[in-house]
Amino acid sequence: MNLISFFGGKVKMAAYIKKCPECSSINLILNKDKGEVICRDCGLVIEEKMVDFGQEWREFDDTGDKMRRTGAPMSYVKYDKGLGTDIGQKSDLYKLTGKGRNKFFRLRKWQYRISTAIERNLKLALAELKRVASYLKLPKSVEEESARIYTLAVQKGLVRGRSMESVVAGALYAACRRHEVPRTLDELSEASGIDKKEIGRTYRFITRELGIRILPSNPVDYIARFASALKLNPETQSKAVQILEKAQRAELTSGRGPTGIAAASLYVAALMNNEKRTQREVADVAGVTEVTIRNRYKELIKELDLKKKLKKRGRR
Repeated sequence: MNLISFFGGKVKMAAYIKKCPECSSINLILNKDKGEVICRDCGLVIEEKMVDFGQEWREFDDTGDKMRRTGAPMSYVKYDKGLGTDIGQKSDLYKLTGKGRNKFFRLRKWQYRISTAIERNLKLALAELKRVASYLKLPKSVEEESARIYTLAVQKGLVRGRSMESVVAGALYAACRRHEVPRTLDELSEASGIDKKEIGRTYRFITRELGIRILPSNPVDYIARFASALKLNPETQSKAVQILEKAQRAELTSGRGPTGIAAASLYVAALMNNEKRTQREVADVAGVTEVTIRNRYKELIKELDLKKKLKKRGRR
């Protein structure tokens, strides 16, 4: 078998074809069992210990349906990044007898006794992170990013002097902001049981020390969630987005909380489309006070000149 027929084409073999340095022959063969390239004319071994990058033809995992060389991908959600292995299942160990069984039970016990302080911290913290992420129904990408941020914080010693739960909540909030997943500090406080001021302080400390650059929250990201909770139709939602875009051009959103301005825009849009919701209902969904809704509502009406449109809608 020559090289061209083995690799299935002249195009792939352009980089592999060589002349024999002894006899200048191009009549070369590949011995794939030994990983060698041999000159057929003079017998010189030109290359050796070549790696075969083809498909694996053996499957060692009974549960697998595809032949592969690798295991599961690395993940920051696991304290060992998913690279650790378990010493047998209990059902397998009971098949052993006497000293063999006792030996492997001791090995399993020592395997669960994690050696370093960082690994012990990660094992507890990542379990808490997974619980909070599940409670908030966060996507896997946010969970993975928050686990990466927390791991970096532990390695740099930023957790020292702070509660594990507050650092977990701060890492989750930072990951939500980076992936533009709208979650408020109030929601994180409810899920983790930590005061939102403490979460905010920890979040700012972590992002500053790790050099994580996070853009300000966009109020538009909250519109879909709030509209769904208030059971408003898509027209009202689109109208609220239009009002927010006008407010951003008029620089009404700078220096104001994104949840408050988003909720006020929805309140105005609902009034325009004759889907009346009370300020109390909107405030409860957004996690702000009625006073905030009222103040943002007055600013939008005054600065964007929406009073006439509201009156026209009211007459209809």
